Amino acid sequence: MGKITGFLEFDRKDETYAPVKERIKSYKEFTKPLKESELKNQGARCMDCGIPFCHSGCPLGNLIPDFNDAVYKGKWEKAAEILHSTNNFPEFTGRLCPAPCEEACVLGINEKPVSIENIEKNIVETAFNNGWIKPEAPITRTDKKVAVVGSGPAGLAAAQQLNRAGHNVTVFERDEKPGGLLRYGIPDFKMEKSVIDRRLKIMEKEGIEFKTGVHVGVDVTATDLQQEFDSIVLCGGATVRRNLPIPGSDAKGVVQAMDFLPQNNRKVDGIPYKGEEISAKGKNVIVIGGGDTGSDCIGTSIRQGATSVTNFEIMPKGTPDRPEGQPWPFWPMRLRTSTSHKEGAERVFSISTKKFNADKEGNLKSLVTVEVEWIKQPGKRPILKEVEGTEKEWDCDLVLLAMGFTGSETTVADQLKLELDARTNIKASEENYKTNVPGVFAAGDQRRGQSLIVWAISEGRQAAHYVDKYLMGQSFLPLKGEGDLPRV
Repeated sequence: MGKITGFLEFDRKDETYAPVKERIKSYKEFTKPLKESELKNQGARCMDCGIPFCHSGCPLGNLIPDFNDAVYKGKWEKAAEILHSTNNFPEFTGRLCPAPCEEACVLGINEKPVSIENIEKNIVETAFNNGWIKPEAPITRTDKKVAVVGSGPAGLAAAQQLNRAGHNVTVFERDEKPGGLLRYGIPDFKMEKSVIDRRLKIMEKEGIEFKTGVHVGVDVTATDLQQEFDSIVLCGGATVRRNLPIPGSDAKGVVQAMDFLPQNNRKVDGIPYKGEEISAKGKNVIVIGGGDTGSDCIGTSIRQGATSVTNFEIMPKGTPDRPEGQPWPFWPMRLRTSTSHKEGAERVFSISTKKFNADKEGNLKSLVTVEVEWIKQPGKRPILKEVEGTEKEWDCDLVLLAMGFTGSETTVADQLKLELDARTNIKASEENYKTNVPGVFAAGDQRRGQSLIVWAISEGRQAAHYVDKYLMGQSFLPLKGEGDLPRV
């Protein structure tokens, strides 16, 4: 906990942002950090709540009251040690996590919760700035070789944990650089890619080998990896995009978000990209999908110079407060407004797209929508109903489909004869992350389906424990909420 009376003395204070007119001129991060004294006050707000429900809200089981207390007392290096004991990459979660821990904060019952995510980011940045985060190579090595397929947060976490156990770890990534959707899906204005590269340099010095531009299942078969490695950890993510199968969906200008965002990220990074450029400059853009990916499309479109940006969401507009039926400490489906939304996008809720219209050359020119309502049923899922007489045509030159993912690609699974669930995710139990094939494990979105970065890191860590146990008969790698005790 922090100061005993801290929650009574100090109000929540968050980072501020650069003005909209200034920040949309570049892809740089635009947050303005708090002063150290202000951060100490925020740590002081952590209560002596008896049962810290923030632990249950955090998939990693972060020791939140402990690092809050250290920050309040000015013990930043100790705070960094506590934070890293359960989280390999707090610089990622401190920027990108929706903070389920804060929704479970006891103080949040009747006040604004402790600003856990912001404290977390400042702890890790302070640690980097002071040189406290250094490569930690294992003292001894085993003779075991592990292949990690996919270098997103799950793959990176699994790789670092297994390397700490002394195994020889090789990470395979099909793209040009490691990072997965952290690099190619998250815009730089949310997280600059130097943040990833900084951590990767440390991991390489720890002894982890990265092989990029290698598409497992295509450039090298999964069965080849079986022959070369003692174990395989599949962390390829959920990559099958959800389509919108309506008339006109093949029009030029109807684009998947995960074609649009990675191309722009490559452009910002100076990496050559394939295909024709997808640009929002001078166009009326409609983003279909109200989640984080949709928000990222909005911010990117505005920076590219879109004439207008409109965001469609099929769900009704949420309330700022917790809705009925979602009491504390559960995650509430409340209205969330991102920094990108505040940069000039119009948001439209309870709306469904019926068809796309194209000109004679096949170029998108408009789309047609209808308003919808959700009819509640006791004990059942709500029914979606169109509202009669509400059809409307919207002029648009570019539509970005940001409706999430439906599963993972099955090439590797087919080669290894892995069992899949109904959504093409790899079947592997949370009890041990084992697939039906001995020595093959799965973690992250490729196992659980589309989810959060914090869940991916957690799954990578958990899977590493069971891989280590499979290889050595026992494991000293931690499980959720435990501090790191690598084999040395």
